[in-house]
Amino acid sequence: MDKITNIPEIRFDGFTDAWEQRRLGEVVDIRSGRDYKHLNKGNIPVYGTGGYMLSVDEALSYEDDAIGVGRKGTIDKPYLLKAPFWTVDTLFFSIPKTDYDLYFVNDIFQRINWKQLDESTGVPSLSKTAINAVKVQVPTFEEQIKIGNFFKHLDHLITLHQRKLELLYETKQTFLSQMFPKGEESVPEIRFEGYADAWEQRRLGDTVVIFAGGDIDKSKLKKVGKYPVLANALTNDGIVGYYDSDFRIEAPAVTVTGRGDVGYAKARKVNFTPVVRLLAIKSDNDVDFLENAINNHKVLVESTGVPQLTSPQLANYKILFPTIGEQTQIGTFFAAIDHLTTLHQRKLNTLKEIKKTLLKKMFV
Repeated sequence: MDKITNIPEIRFDGFTDAWEQRRLGEVVDIRSGRDYKHLNKGNIPVYGTGGYMLSVDEALSYEDDAIGVGRKGTIDKPYLLKAPFWTVDTLFFSIPKTDYDLYFVNDIFQRINWKQLDESTGVPSLSKTAINAVKVQVPTFEEQIKIGNFFKHLDHLITLHQRKLELLYETKQTFLSQMFPKGEESVPEIRFEGYADAWEQRRLGDTVVIFAGGDIDKSKLKKVGKYPVLANALTNDGIVGYYDSDFRIEAPAVTVTGRGDVGYAKARKVNFTPVVRLLAIKSDNDVDFLENAINNHKVLVESTGVPQLTSPQLANYKILFPTIGEQTQIGTFFAAIDHLTTLHQRKLNTLKEIKKTLLKKMFV
């Protein structure tokens, strides 16, 4: 017996009927956006492929919510549009027809590989004909509502975590500007109690030892091990693999990217080996303070190609230092913010992975 393919792997209780195939043109009414420049300022949002742009005094849809999908440019980032709204001519808006739930249809749009429908040889483009012809599977209206509401709440949770994460980034930037001296000043705006002395400017090379990363023995590189091997990349903390027994730099230390996103510093609390174009710093200064002091430093690198930061250039950074005690207080404070940020990022990533998995298992 052939396997039934029009029933999802996971369903809500009480639903057993097979889903039915429809063309997207039977599910939504695809409408075109228009130029807004003739309109006056108002309180009705105008949307493009990248999201909100500005507000005007007229709407293309006053009552019907819809799903925006790019006609040209960014064609693979559909998103909900709450009425009233106006869309520009590069953004279609799709209004669900009778007996089709907005949030369920939005989930369908999230699953479609829009790039496969690209009809251009240059800037990515979609046509109404291509969109209308897409074949999708749909359940009864009642099951649509159940599924749509489920993902609506999950999306809300993801948005909340995203906002918390953005707030943490903003909070850190605010404190960086207030807890480090500005311009030619030698005293920060905000200090921990008990510290009043002016900070002292020092050439970084006079207070730290800088090591340049080198080639690695790839035959010893493991996916899992004791000592990380760190590259210039910032993703996954720059880890490209592990050595079981060898390392070059003893923690605590600070790494600084030497190519691409130059000048990015990160405190390291585990012994490690840096690869080519990653600089490492050993110092008696607090490493968490040093990370933020370097990141707060204005990087000026002369390069005619890909930006590069050399050991002598890093050594010439002029940075203001407080006492070790104050460094430790500041470093611990920012390390706590970074830890909280990491936890929120992991939660957000987990929620996104959960959604990705459920979109596969709860749809046909």
